[in-house]
Amino acid sequence: MIAKPSRTARAPRRASPPANSHGIGQGGRAAHDSRWTALAQLLEELRDAGRRSIRIIDADCGAGCLLIHAAHHARAFGFTAVEGRGIDGVPQLVGRARAAAARLANPGVGLRFEMADLLVALDQEAEFPADIALWRGKPAGLEEARVVEALHRAARRVITDRSVDAETYA
Repeated sequence: MIAKPSRTARAPRRASPPANSHGIGQGGRAAHDSRWTALAQLLEELRDAGRRSIRIIDADCGAGCLLIHAAHHARAFGFTAVEGRGIDGVPQLVGRARAAAARLANPGVGLRFEMADLLVALDQEAEFPADIALWRGKPAGLEEARVVEALHRAARRVITDRSVDAETYA
C-alpha cells in the first residue's frame, strides 16, 4: 500500500538543538553573537600562552548570555578560575542574567551581574584591568569615544560588534 502525502506542513528541521534561556549549548544565542568567534579565539590564545585564570567584563550585558557562555567555555578550555562581571542599566535584564547564572553553578566560575552606570563601573575596573572586555558597540545615550576609552582602561583586550582591538596593555 502506498502512503498518501500528508497535507500538514512540517516545520523545518533545526540544524542544532534549541538554545536554552541562557544561550548555552549548541545553537545558543551566544554562539551566534557577532563577538563570539573573536572571543573564542582570544580564549584559546590566552590558554595557549599558559594562562589558567581569566577575568571578563561584559559592558551592556543584557540578559548575560554571552558572558555566561564565555565563562563555561573558558572552563571547558582548561581555565581553572573564571571571573565575570556583567554590567547593564536595565533591571529586568540584570535579574534574568542573575537567575541564569544561579542555575549554572560551577565551582571554578564566579559571575556577578549588576545594574550600574557604565562609565562609573568601567572606571572601577581600571585599577585592576580585566583580561577581556565585551561591548555591543552601541552607547545608550553616551559618547562612544568616552565608552571606548573607558573600556581600554578597564581591560587589556576589547571585543566589540565592530572589531577586535588586540592591543595589549601592560
